[in-house]
Amino acid sequence: MSPAGFSPPPYPYDRLEPAKAAAAAHEGGLVDLSIGTPNDPPPDAVVAALASSGTERGYPPSIGSKGFREAAAGWMGRRFGVEVGADHVAACVGTKELVANVVGWLRLRTPDRDTVLCPSVAYPTYEMGAILAGCRPLAVDDLAAVSDDDARRALCLWVNSPANPTGALADLGAAAAWGRAHGVPVLSDECYAEFTWDGLPHTILEHGLEGVLAVHSLSKRSNLAGLRAGFYAGDPELVHYLSEVRKHAGFMVPGPVQAAAIVALDDDVHVDEQRERYLERLWFFADVLRAEGAKVDLPGGSFYLWAEAPGGDAWGFTDDLAARGGVLVSPGDLYGPNGAGHVRVALVQPMDRLRLVAERLG
Repeated sequence: MSPAGFSPPPYPYDRLEPAKAAAAAHEGGLVDLSIGTPNDPPPDAVVAALASSGTERGYPPSIGSKGFREAAAGWMGRRFGVEVGADHVAACVGTKELVANVVGWLRLRTPDRDTVLCPSVAYPTYEMGAILAGCRPLAVDDLAAVSDDDARRALCLWVNSPANPTGALADLGAAAAWGRAHGVPVLSDECYAEFTWDGLPHTILEHGLEGVLAVHSLSKRSNLAGLRAGFYAGDPELVHYLSEVRKHAGFMVPGPVQAAAIVALDDDVHVDEQRERYLERLWFFADVLRAEGAKVDLPGGSFYLWAEAPGGDAWGFTDDLAARGGVLVSPGDLYGPNGAGHVRVALVQPMDRLRLVAERLG
């Protein structure tokens, strides 16, 4: 008998099916706050660009069109005050595929390193990307505590600010400095940067391009999760290496999607409007959760509430909210063992649906 190969674990959100069924049984249906899937409409001009680009016939450049890369660089200049040349920007098909695959590509480049450092409570794909590459994921919340051996073995360091699921803001300058001191690329997932509430939004590229990548998506910023448009920018050699590997593998953002993304990246008004929507929902639903006995503060960023469940029983709280309120939330251990005792609430539904939950809970 041959040795057992890799068997994928259950997808985290599949564990919510019983609670989902209970919530859906309510009159008026399920109010799904478990996944950060935008429900608000994208700008009309973006949708129009998707239908009128005339780029459907040909293969798009894997790295992204010149217009797309210039739009991404221009947005970073406006939002963060950083100057990044379009040659140091490349497209990705949304950012999840990049997060899941980049470790394997880095391992081909540096085969003597096998460890991926990532936060202990985090987007599950950081850990899964390491596993899929045959690497060792290592939870790290304090870079000063990383041993010399783990630093030597480190293939990359993931940081996420504002963070999913907690909404915390990271010290990106410290992460960049640690990576450079140890020869470890730092991959900074910044897809929630537009929804920074404590101060101005930041990118790791404010601290220079050497040894770092900033990863961005239009899924959250512009309510375009269905288009799968993202980009990465930073260290010139690293951007070039990854874009060449991806070219060989055939990763391409469709031309019409790139055309729509250009329009979205060039417009900031719709983002300001979306910020107002999310802030209203965060404030409102924090009070709903507090009335149910949860402890919760407004996040430093993102559109998530990270709430301490009553009595520390996150799964029990999830089931109770589903049964009484018809609302689905995510228990914190879906994001790592250290998340146990909390729930994540994605404020992606409109206010009328949130008010319906409040009424049901009484």
